[in-house]
Amino acid sequence: MKLPLPFLTLLFTTLLQAAPPERLVIGAEAGKGIAIIDPSDNNKVLWHHPIKQVHILSLLPDNTLLTQDGWPLLVQLDLDKNKIWSYDALSQNRGDKLQKIEIHAAQRLPDGTTMIAESGSSRILEVKSDGSIVKEFPLVVSSPNAHSDTRQVHQLENGHYLVAHEADQIVKEYDAEGTVIWEFPIPLFGKKLKKGHGPDAFGGKCFSAIKAGNGNYLITTGNGHSVLEVTPEKEIVWKLEQNDLKGITLAWVTTIEERENGNLMIGNCHAGPDNPQIIEITRDKEVVWSFHDFETFGNSLANTVVIDGKRAKELRGVLGSRP
Repeated sequence: MKLPLPFLTLLFTTLLQAAPPERLVIGAEAGKGIAIIDPSDNNKVLWHHPIKQVHILSLLPDNTLLTQDGWPLLVQLDLDKNKIWSYDALSQNRGDKLQKIEIHAAQRLPDGTTMIAESGSSRILEVKSDGSIVKEFPLVVSSPNAHSDTRQVHQLENGHYLVAHEADQIVKEYDAEGTVIWEFPIPLFGKKLKKGHGPDAFGGKCFSAIKAGNGNYLITTGNGHSVLEVTPEKEIVWKLEQNDLKGITLAWVTTIEERENGNLMIGNCHAGPDNPQIIEITRDKEVVWSFHDFETFGNSLANTVVIDGKRAKELRGVLGSRP
């Protein structure tokens, strides 16, 4: 029997966007909490913990979560919801300085130390488990801003640091000693700045930057509603714009990950209930999967981790063994 073309198109689209069977989504949103979601089971909540303001989320190899509970406070939580480590930027390593401090980026490094980007004091620290500093250098910002010196910061494999400077609307790469060796101001492409957070706002408040496998930089432009691929020579060779994805509007583009198959996983924050919060696309700008859950999360889901395969299966098994 020959199936009609519209039916085949619908079937293909459904299969294309179906989540891999072992896929899990971890998200953190202020007021909504941290949750581990099973998208293959109608977005079933497998784990949940309340949380305050948050811009940091990572799943560590031991299945603990490095996140935060309010802007100045980093926490590491186990799956029994115990706080097994914390760092309070308001009280630790402050000396005699009384400053407004927020943290919007942190990363557990391979040697067990934790990289912390402080906004307000405008510095990067690396601290041991007891909070003692093993490395420190200043960030180069036009004027310190406790809320927006940085968004995400990543230490690269070569020891450099890739910093999204939100307030200054620029991405900078620092070498291991803290010297700026590359920078890329977020272009506005002839558009005017417009305040706000949703799809109608506009700016260059970059949220994240990573190094792609080909050596180029992948930059999410925040309220620029876009993803840019930029060469070391600062040429834009690929761009995902606000309305490039059929049926989807990009708003504040936040996290980005390059998957093993070359696909890009991006966060779409402040885009409203009619748009997905996470989108997986090919380099040809085809949507292969998206995540939409405005019950567990809302319009301010800025931080997500998507895990597949063996890692997701193991985590699902661990969560299933809990009462």
